[in-house]
Amino acid sequence: MTGTFVNAAAILVGGSLGLLIKRGLPQRVTDGVMKALGLVTIFIGILGAIKSQDVLAVVLSIVVATVIGSLIDIDKGIHKLTDRLIGSKGDNRFSEGFVTTTLLFITGAMAVTGAMNDGINGDSTLLITKAVMDGVSALIFAAALGMGVLLSAVPVLIYQGGIALLSGLIAPVLSPQTIVEMGAVGSILVIGVGINLIGAAKIKVFNSILAIFLPILYFLIKGLF
Repeated sequence: MTGTFVNAAAILVGGSLGLLIKRGLPQRVTDGVMKALGLVTIFIGILGAIKSQDVLAVVLSIVVATVIGSLIDIDKGIHKLTDRLIGSKGDNRFSEGFVTTTLLFITGAMAVTGAMNDGINGDSTLLITKAVMDGVSALIFAAALGMGVLLSAVPVLIYQGGIALLSGLIAPVLSPQTIVEMGAVGSILVIGVGINLIGAAKIKVFNSILAIFLPILYFLIKGLF
C-alpha cells in the first residue's frame, strides 16, 4: 500500500499549500478560479467519458446507481457528515471541495490499475505518478475551495488501499474493459461536478457514486450469456 499512502500524503501536502495561497487571494479571484476549475473539470470528465467502449454499461450503471442513491439520498448523508466535521452548516465550499476532488482522485484507470499493481506486484510507480498529479490538483483546488479538498485524502486512502489489499481476490473480475468502463462512468460524474462548480445546475452527484462499481456487476452478468 506504499503508493496509496504516498498518494494520500501528496493530497494533504498539496492541499495545505493551496490553503496558504488562498489566504492571500481576494474573494473575487477565488470565485473566478472556481468557475475556471469547473470548466476544466468538465473537460477532464469528457476526456475520460469518451474512452467508453460499451455505452450500455455506462448508461445502466448510472441509471441504476442513481435510483438506489436517490432512494437512500447518499448526497444528503455526505453533506450532513461534512457539516458535522466542520461544526457548522451551509459551508458549500467545503462540501464542493470534498466532493469535487474525491471524484477526481478516485475515478479513472490510474487509481484502479495503480492500486492493483501495488497490491499484487508491490509496484508503486503508477500510484506515485498519480500522487504528483493529485498533489498539484489539490493545491489548485484548495486555493479556490478550501479545507474540504484535504478531506478527500481519506476516501483515496480507503478506495485505493482497499483495492490494493484485496487485489488478489478482485483481479479476476477487473478485466481491462471493466476498468475502462469504471473510469468512463466516473468521468461522467466528474462532468456533473464541473457543472455544479460553474453554477449551471445543482446535481446531487454523490447519489450516483455507486455507478463506479456497477460495471463489475454488468460484465459478470454479461459473461453468463
